[in-house]
Amino acid sequence: MERYYQPEIETASREQIKAWQDERLVKQVRHVWDNVPYYRKKMQDAGLTPGDIQSSDDLRKLPFLSKADLRDAYPYGLVGVPLKDCVRIQSTSGTTGKRVVAFYTQEDIDLWETCCARAIVAAGGTNEDVCQVSYGYGLFTGGPGLNGGSHKVGCLTVPTSSGNTERQIMFIRDLNATILCCTPSYAAYLGESMREMGLTPEQIPLKAGIFGAEAWSEEMRQSIQDTLGIKAYDIYGLTELSGPGVAFECSAQSGMHINEDHFIAEVIDPDTGEVLPDGQQGELVFTAITKKAFPLIRYRTRDICVLSREKCPCGRTHVKMTKPRGRTDDMLIIRGVNVFPSQIETVLLNLGYPANYQILVGRVNNTDTLEVRVEMTPEMFTDNLGEINARQKQLVDGLRSMLGLTAKVTLVAPKSITRSEGKAVRVIDNRKI
Repeated sequence: MERYYQPEIETASREQIKAWQDERLVKQVRHVWDNVPYYRKKMQDAGLTPGDIQSSDDLRKLPFLSKADLRDAYPYGLVGVPLKDCVRIQSTSGTTGKRVVAFYTQEDIDLWETCCARAIVAAGGTNEDVCQVSYGYGLFTGGPGLNGGSHKVGCLTVPTSSGNTERQIMFIRDLNATILCCTPSYAAYLGESMREMGLTPEQIPLKAGIFGAEAWSEEMRQSIQDTLGIKAYDIYGLTELSGPGVAFECSAQSGMHINEDHFIAEVIDPDTGEVLPDGQQGELVFTAITKKAFPLIRYRTRDICVLSREKCPCGRTHVKMTKPRGRTDDMLIIRGVNVFPSQIETVLLNLGYPANYQILVGRVNNTDTLEVRVEMTPEMFTDNLGEINARQKQLVDGLRSMLGLTAKVTLVAPKSITRSEGKAVRVIDNRKI
């Protein structure tokens, strides 16, 4: 039987959801106009006043915000309340330019944790579960968000943070952890480590995992589920909007329900900014309609996805988004071809390789080069050059079929690619572009 954390909200009628969005958007636009000069100027430059926004149907009139705006307004330019009313900041894990710093009132934190609680309950969590939160804590939103959500559900919460794999496994086994929250690449590593210890899925107490913060494929999901003996659920969020819990998967595992009482989602053509109908692929744009300290309107996420309002067997009525199918900003363009790391991962997993690989992009004589370094499993590892060459050719052919271009493939020894305890570093782009 499907469980809900807030059934009256999660299964509300489409009419009720739209009524909430209409009322909250109008209030939020007025709040931003009155309290965020940076965005008020963007509205004025577009010839708009709060009176022009009467309902969510008017959302497309409003100007976009981008990561460039967040950097320009850093640190306080987009804060919507007096600093004395802010109780916390969180920050992105990005490595380029200035970090995004997001602000929270206590109410903002409560609403964020409620969204995470909905995700935990959708994954089968109750107050009888032991929830091990192995996302990073501190500035990164993963740990604090799921930690708070776990408390709201009433789970026994184990705040291990990331890293120290030996201790992670000890707590999973000794405390009989039933729900694991971490990045999918770390979940795969934990599963690999437990398998090397001789543990079978039946000997691992986990029943569910909530994995996000990086792209992962359906093939990787299946691999994690098989190794750990769990059901693996996706979760989506951005520090800019609060953190994980903006959207989450239900038992159907066919897309993530967006918490539409707090966030309005649009999909746009990334080149023109035109709003696209449901079912068409484009860039995801979010408007936070309840967040007060850092109230972003029409924020361009750069994530590529599709929205669907088809009826979900779980009974939830909130719109679903697909797993991001890449990003408009870290999509690789190699010799004129759009390449997403997730496409490469799909090929590797389909051919039986672990999801531990690196993509190296370079440029020789003004021509892009693409190399994929792929770890072999211990069972594959051999010093037979003929066998290695045959395997590499199989991967080259598979990647050419998927990408439409030829990549160099280098098979490397098991465990020779550095393991990630946070977001996996998949791409090394050495081009000077």
